[in-house]
Amino acid sequence: MVNRCIRHENAALQTGGRAANTRPVKHRLFAAALATLTACGSSKPTTAIPPPPPNGDDVPPVETATPTTPTTPATTPVSVTSKKPEIGAWGFDRAGMDPAVAPGASFYQHANGTWLKTTKIPEDKSNYGMFGALDDRSQERTKQIIETSTGAPGTEGQKIGDYYKTFMDEAAIEKAGIAPLQKKLDAIAAIKDTNGIVAMLAAQSRELASSPLGTYVGQDDRNPETHIANISQGGIGLPDRDMYDAKTKQFAPLREGYKKYITTMFGFIGATDADKRAAAVYALEEKLALSHWTRVQNRDPQKTYNKMTIAQLQKTAPGIDWKVWLAGVGLEGQAAVNVNQPTAIAAATKLVKSQPVAVWKDYLTLRVLTGAAPYLPKKFVDAHFEMFGKALSGTPQLEARWKRGVDNVVGSMGEAVGKSYVAKYFPPETKAAADVLVKNLLVAMGERLDKLTWMSAATKAKAKEKLATYNPKIGYPNKWRDYSALTIVAGDALGNEERVAQFSYNRLLAKLGKPVDRDEWGMPPMQVNAYYNPALNEIVFPAAILQPPFFDAYADPAVNYGGIGAVIGHEISHGFDDQGAQYDAKGALKNWWTKEDTAKFKKATALLVAQYNGYCPVPAAEGKPAQCVKGEFTLGENIADLAGLTVAFHAYQLSLGGKPAPVIDGMSGEQRFFLGWAQVWRRLYRDQELANRLVTDPHSPSEFRTSVVRNLDGWYDAYPSKAGEALFLAPDKRIKIW
Repeated sequence: MVNRCIRHENAALQTGGRAANTRPVKHRLFAAALATLTACGSSKPTTAIPPPPPNGDDVPPVETATPTTPTTPATTPVSVTSKKPEIGAWGFDRAGMDPAVAPGASFYQHANGTWLKTTKIPEDKSNYGMFGALDDRSQERTKQIIETSTGAPGTEGQKIGDYYKTFMDEAAIEKAGIAPLQKKLDAIAAIKDTNGIVAMLAAQSRELASSPLGTYVGQDDRNPETHIANISQGGIGLPDRDMYDAKTKQFAPLREGYKKYITTMFGFIGATDADKRAAAVYALEEKLALSHWTRVQNRDPQKTYNKMTIAQLQKTAPGIDWKVWLAGVGLEGQAAVNVNQPTAIAAATKLVKSQPVAVWKDYLTLRVLTGAAPYLPKKFVDAHFEMFGKALSGTPQLEARWKRGVDNVVGSMGEAVGKSYVAKYFPPETKAAADVLVKNLLVAMGERLDKLTWMSAATKAKAKEKLATYNPKIGYPNKWRDYSALTIVAGDALGNEERVAQFSYNRLLAKLGKPVDRDEWGMPPMQVNAYYNPALNEIVFPAAILQPPFFDAYADPAVNYGGIGAVIGHEISHGFDDQGAQYDAKGALKNWWTKEDTAKFKKATALLVAQYNGYCPVPAAEGKPAQCVKGEFTLGENIADLAGLTVAFHAYQLSLGGKPAPVIDGMSGEQRFFLGWAQVWRRLYRDQELANRLVTDPHSPSEFRTSVVRNLDGWYDAYPSKAGEALFLAPDKRIKIW
C-alpha cells in the first residue's frame, strides 16, 4: 500500500512525474470459492526449504508446555538470539496487544489493541502506523544524505544539494512572488480559440499540471516487448469522480471547500469576479469528472486496452484537432496510441469544443496554480494545504518544510540519493536473507499450485510456467538511473520543478521505439513499499521495507514470515489475482485459462467480494449512509492478502523441515506467525482520510486486511475460535483460492 504520496519519476507522463487522476499505474502495490474448490488449504508441506539466515529457526524454546493463547503479557521478556531484535524480545511488540479481546472477536484488536489506544496520529499526518513509522525513519536518513550532498557543477551531488537548498530558501521564494509563473499565466491569457486551448492542454501534459487528456508511455499490454503512448482521463482537482457526484452526501463539505479553494487561488492573482469564475471552472470539472470511468471499470485491463490509429482516434473523439494535440505532446510521428477510456476522452474533447474559451482559460490557470502552489510563496502553500491536507484528509498541520523538501528530491532524483542510502543502510546480509525468503515463498507458491484441486492440468501448467518466469528485485537496481540530462539551477525553485517534470516526460517519451529495459525500477530504494508489475512479471522490494517490523534478521523467523513473508507472498499473488491472472508468462495481456477454470475462479472471487462488502468502518449517521469497503474495487488487493498470507504460512511450515517450531513466551510458532502479520497492519486513520480511502484506495483498511486470517484453517488451529465470535467462519465458508 502507498503510505505517502511520494511523487516518483515513473508516475504517469501526463503530469510530468506527478500523480494524478489517470489510469492507475499497472504496478500492484503492497498495500468467491467454496472450500471444496481446493484441498490445499489444509494440506501439509512436502518440500523442505532452508530458513533465512542468520538464525533460521534455531531459536531456543523458553517453554516446553503446550502452547496456549496468551492472556497477559510476559513479565520478563526473553532474548531469543544472541543479537537482540529491534522490536521486543523476538520481533513482536507484546506490550501493544490487548489480551482482553479474544482473537476470534477481533484479531486486529487482540494483537494491536493497546497500541491503538495509546498511540496518537502525528499532527502532520492523516494516518499513522508501521508504514508511517518506517517512512519517518527513511525520511530522517535520507535528509542526512541530502543535506551533505555537494559536488562540481553537473554532478549528482550538486543537483541534489542545490535542488534541496533552493526549495528550503523560503525567503527567496517569497521575494520572487508569482513572477516565476507569470510567463505561463500570460500564455494562457493570450489564447484566442479552441486550438489554443488544445495546444495548452498538450503543453500542460508535459509540465506541472494535470490534463483531461493525460499522456503517458508504457509497455504495450498485448506486446510487452514494445512501448506505446497512452491517452487517459484526468484533469480534475479532487481525487475521484464520485466526490463530484451530488449523491455522495459525505463529500458535500469537500465540494464546497474546493469551490472556495478555486476562488482563493483566483484572488491571489488578482482575478476579477473570482467567485463567478470559480463556479464556472468547478462546473466544467464536474462535467469532466462525471464522464470519467469508475475505479472498478479502470481495473479491467481488457476494457482499458483500446489501441487505435490516429484516424480512428479522430473518429472516436472528434471534438478537437488531434494533430494539434499530438504535436504539442511530441507524439506526431506515432502511428497508433492506446486510449484507456474512449468514452471519457470523447467527452473531454466534446467539452473542449462546447464550453466557452474563457472558462477553459480559467481552468488552465487553476491547473497551473495548483501544480505550482507548493513552490510559490507561503499564501499559496497554505491555501493548497488547507484544501488537499486539512479538507481532503483531515490533517491538522502542514509537514515541516524539510520533509517536503526530502520528498521532492526523492520523487525527482530517487535513485541518485538511493546509491548513498543503500550503501549506508542496506547491508549485504539483509539482501541475502531477503533473497532466501523470496526463493522460499516462490517454492511455497509452486507447491500450492501443484496441490490445487479446482484447477485443470492445462491451466495449472500455464500457471507454473508463469511462476517460473518471475523476476525478483531486492533492495536496489542493478543499474542506476542516469540524471545527466537533468539541469538543476540554484535559486530557481519553481524552475527546478518544471525542469524535473520535463526531464521525466522526455525520459519516458524516449522509450518509444526502443526495447523495454527490464532492469528499470518503479520505486527508489528508500520508499517503504513493494510492487508487482504484470508486464515484466517482476516482484520488487525496495530496501526501506526490508526492516522491522516487516523483517529483522535477528527476530523469530515466524514473525518474519508473517511480516515480510506475507508481503512477498502478496506481491507474488498479484500475478494470479483478478487482474494479474489475465497476463501470461511473457507479460502479455492474453488468456491462458480454460473457460471452466475461469468460471471457478470468478465464483471464488465473488465470495471474497461479498465478504469485504460486509465491512463498514464508518457507520450510518445523521442521514448519511454507512461507508463500506467496496469489495469489487479492492478485490485484487484482497486476493493478494489472502493468497499472500496463505503462501507465507505454507513457506513458514516448509522452513521448519518437519520439526516442530519452538514455543516462545507460551506461544506456538503458528501463533507468532499470525501476530507478525497483524503487527504490520497497525494503523490509525483520521475520519476524513478513512472516508477518502474507501473511495480512492484499492486496499482495504488495515483492520480488514488483518481479518483475512478468518479464511485460513491454520489460524483456527493457532487460535481456536467458535461459532458466534465475529471472525468465526465454518470450514465450508472459509474462502480458499490459491
